[in-house]
Amino acid sequence: MAGHSLVPTLEADSARSAYIFIYSFHMPAFVLISGYLSRNFWHSNAKINKLVDTLLIPFVVVEVGYALLRVALGQKWSLTIIDPAWLNWYLLALVLWRISTPVWTRMKQPLLIAVIIYLVAGFSEISGDFSIDRFFGLLPFYVLGLLLKPEHFDHLNRLWVKIAAVFVLIGAAGVAIYIAHTGAKLAPLYFKNSYAKMDMSWYVGLGTRAALLVGALVMTAAVLALVPRGETWFSDLGTRTLYAYLLHGIPVLIAKEMGWLSVPWLYGPLGALAIMTSCFALAIVLCLPETRTIFKWALEPRLTWLYRRTSK
Repeated sequence: MAGHSLVPTLEADSARSAYIFIYSFHMPAFVLISGYLSRNFWHSNAKINKLVDTLLIPFVVVEVGYALLRVALGQKWSLTIIDPAWLNWYLLALVLWRISTPVWTRMKQPLLIAVIIYLVAGFSEISGDFSIDRFFGLLPFYVLGLLLKPEHFDHLNRLWVKIAAVFVLIGAAGVAIYIAHTGAKLAPLYFKNSYAKMDMSWYVGLGTRAALLVGALVMTAAVLALVPRGETWFSDLGTRTLYAYLLHGIPVLIAKEMGWLSVPWLYGPLGALAIMTSCFALAIVLCLPETRTIFKWALEPRLTWLYRRTSK
């Protein structure tokens, strides 16, 4: 959410630095957790049903919703279901990852194979239809999530790991600031473009993808190490993050089109801080139980009539 909101101000080094820091790990972390939560996906009929209930149906609803919103904001009508709009790519990619889960769980070295596919995919111009480009671009993180067990996360709860995590994130922030000042291209951070499309030689492309993979994993581990293990005031909010993910595009798109995110005073450190603080507050609102009550019919429909009853 913060990353999307910072886009209009990326000419400012402060906003660009924050954007690079966020994008270097936030979707890899999200996909890794998605993989972890999908470990037993095929063991439950109810979870299999959710491929339609909470992924495919919401995907269509959100696609149509954003198309209508763009028209309301004066843009042309545009609706291509097979080519996900903006943030909606994740729902289709997650469907494909979950469908592929039995393949990875049967392999002896699934993570090694996933990393090789991830690196080799950069040699091809992969279409964005059905989120295939993101499927390959973030594949290692999903597969790693499938392989993780609760005891692996226990290692992150050690004091020395938490201290190291703080320094890792401080160092990552410094690197992001440096990269922002160099004016480097942001395309590699999207984990979808080919080496040729990013104007990279094959060896630079491979090195960049490998570095991004390692950096994203280290940053993800650092963030997870600092996440509180006990019950907190935001624990309950975390059960409704899908609503924040799918709905935040509405206020962000409106703010962009109305020019609210392009006012001069936002082009600076205080502006970047103001944008991210506002996004934090908006995320809380979108994760509230009341938000779920209003939008549950569209984002978590109960389609029990669609499925056959299984015999006991």
